[in-house]
Amino acid sequence: MSLVTESPVHSSSSDDFAAYLDASLDSGSSEEAEDANDDLETQRIKRCKVEKSENVEEVQGSTSQTSSLKQTVEASVEKDLCTHPGSFGDMCILCGQRLAEESGVTFGYIHKGLRLQNDEITRLRNTDMKNLLRHKKLCLVLDLDHTLLNSTQLMHMTSEEEYLKAQTDSLKDVSKGSLFMLDFMHMMTKLRPFVRTFLKEASEMFEMYIYTMGDRAYALEMAKLLDPQREYFSDRVISRDDGTHRHQKGLDVVLGQESAVLILDDTENAWTKHKDNLILMERYHFFASSCHQFGFSCKSLSELKSDESETDGALATILKVLKQIHNMFFDVLEDNLVDRDVREVLKTIRKETLKGCKIVFSRVFPTKFPADNHHLWRMAENLGATCATELDSSVTHVVSTDGATEKSRWAVKQNKFLVHTGWLEAANYLWQKQPEENFPVNQTKSQ
Repeated sequence: MSLVTESPVHSSSSDDFAAYLDASLDSGSSEEAEDANDDLETQRIKRCKVEKSENVEEVQGSTSQTSSLKQTVEASVEKDLCTHPGSFGDMCILCGQRLAEESGVTFGYIHKGLRLQNDEITRLRNTDMKNLLRHKKLCLVLDLDHTLLNSTQLMHMTSEEEYLKAQTDSLKDVSKGSLFMLDFMHMMTKLRPFVRTFLKEASEMFEMYIYTMGDRAYALEMAKLLDPQREYFSDRVISRDDGTHRHQKGLDVVLGQESAVLILDDTENAWTKHKDNLILMERYHFFASSCHQFGFSCKSLSELKSDESETDGALATILKVLKQIHNMFFDVLEDNLVDRDVREVLKTIRKETLKGCKIVFSRVFPTKFPADNHHLWRMAENLGATCATELDSSVTHVVSTDGATEKSRWAVKQNKFLVHTGWLEAANYLWQKQPEENFPVNQTKSQ
C-alpha cells in the first residue's frame, strides 16, 4: 500500500494519479487495477458526453439568445464538478483544484498529507474487501509493545539486566536476531519468542497492519526489526501520530472492512469501539521496567534469565486460534462470503472455551456490586460459561479468593471444582480450559 511520492499537480494527469491511488491501495491485484482504470474510463466518457452536449448547444445557440447559451454551458459545467474524494494538503487528488479547507480522515502513514473523504474510504474498503476475499485473506491489526515485543530505555535497566548488553544481536541482519541495542534511541528491544514464525504464517491468512501508541519514529524502527524485507506490513504502520482520537485506537484509519478485521492487543481499553474485533493478548514483560510499569514487584524474565516458550508461548497459542477463525470463516460457514462477519466467528470460537461450565463466584466482587457487571462475570460468559449467584447441583465451578467462605466449603464438600480467579484469566488468554488443580484457592483465611 504505497503511493507515489509526487504531488498530483506534477502528474501528467490527475485522472491517472487517481488510478494510481486505487492500484496502490489495492494489494497488488492487476484485476483490481483494471477495475480502477475502468472507473476512470467511465468518468472520462461522461465528461466527453458533457463536452459533446456543450458543442451541440453551441451550434443551436447560434440562432438563439446569448443568455440561453450561457445557461446551457453553466449546466454542463455543474455536471462535471469533481466530488474531491481526497486531498494532498489543500489540493484535490483527482482534479488538482485547491480546496478552501481541509476535511476527511488523515492517512498520513500511507502518504504525508493524504486525506480521504468518507465515500472514498468506503469505496476503497469495498475494493480491498473483494480483493482480500478472492485471495482467502482477512485483516489483522497488531499492537507492538507487550504483544510482539518489549522495549526499555537503557537508563531504566537494572543491575541484574546489565548482562544483556553483551548479548545483543547485530542490526546489520536483524532477521536472525531477537535482542537489539538501539543506541540512537537509547533503547533496547526484545522480540517475543516465536514472532518471526508467527508473522510468516499469519501473513498467508491476513493482510497485516502495525498499530502502536508509540510515536511514528519508534513504530518505523520496530517495523524494521520485525519486517526487514517489508514483506508483511509494507507501509501499513500506524502510530499515535496517525490516530484520530487521543489515547485511543480506531479502525477508521485502517482500510479494511470492520467485518473482516481482527485485532491483537494487550490493552482492551485502547479499543473501546472495537472490542468485538479484539483478541486480548497476555502481556510480554521481558524487561524489569515493563513489570514496574504495570505495578508488578516480581522479577522480570530478563532478571530471571528466562523467556517465554517458543512452542507453547502466547504467540504460538494465538496463531492456532487465528487458523481456527480463518478456517471457519472461509471453509465452514455456508452463507454468502461477502455477508460473513469475522466478529461472529470470533464469538463462536471463544464460547467453546468454557462451554458446559456453570460458575458461582465467592468473595470476588465488592459488596453490593452488580455481579453481572463485573469484568470476570462478563469474561466467563464470553468464554461460554453460565454464571449464577446461587448454588445448586448443576454448578461445576466455584471461583473464589477465599477458601473459607461458605460457597468455597460447599464446593469442596460437593466435590465441585474450587478455583482461583486466575483460572478464568488463563482460559481467556490461552483459549482453552486450564487444569483446575493449577489454580488452588488459599484456605488459610477464617470466615
